Amino acid sequence: MSDSIDFSLLTTADVAARRDELVAQTEEHAGRIARELAVLQGGDYGSREFDTDSGTWTVKYEGGAIQYLRYDGGREEVYVVSAHSPPEPEELAEALRDYGAFVAAYNAYVESLAGVLDGVEVDFPDVASTESVVAERDRVLDRIREVCAAMAGQLHRVEGTDYGTFSTRIDGTRWELKRERDRVSYLRVGGDGGVYLLSQYQHPAASDVRELAGDVSAFVTAFNDHVAAISSELSGVDV
Repeated sequence: MSDSIDFSLLTTADVAARRDELVAQTEEHAGRIARELAVLQGGDYGSREFDTDSGTWTVKYEGGAIQYLRYDGGREEVYVVSAHSPPEPEELAEALRDYGAFVAAYNAYVESLAGVLDGVEVDFPDVASTESVVAERDRVLDRIREVCAAMAGQLHRVEGTDYGTFSTRIDGTRWELKRERDRVSYLRVGGDGGVYLLSQYQHPAASDVRELAGDVSAFVTAFNDHVAAISSELSGVDV
């Protein structure tokens, strides 16, 4: 009589179904913690760690929804909740044995915040207006733009090109006026990375205007000397 071999297989369906059920329940519960953390931290993205006697739990959220719940018990990290593969049943069982301690750590954290804002004063001083500073800055810049527009117009007339620049150094610092036809594109002081006294995008700081406005006259004088040099070059031309 020959021995027979049993080739029957055991199914994992029941174990997988139970695992998926536990993960879903945990995701729903930890999702509430994620929403509370999102409200507290006031951001669309964030994470927080909670330590227990057995390991560290990390909750990560996005837009108030849980992204993952990770447990590190010292041997191997277990993603109890994630957007990827579900955890192995043994790893899940190990993590969930510590889940109650994780919730207790979260609750202790929330309780530690009770009264933290008590006594915080909200009687703030009035905010000072920048209206007069802005008005004075704009007055100075309007005058600088008026002068530079005249320079751009003269450059356009004498050079006859749609684009051009005039640059010089004032006390060792480069000043550059860039134009498009007869309009000012920018007046930059200090080269690349310098201060744009005039630009098409934003105003300079009032402190920069105060520091540099006094040198505008020297810049105009250098321009006038440039024009005079051009006139001198042409004065000897005989046709």
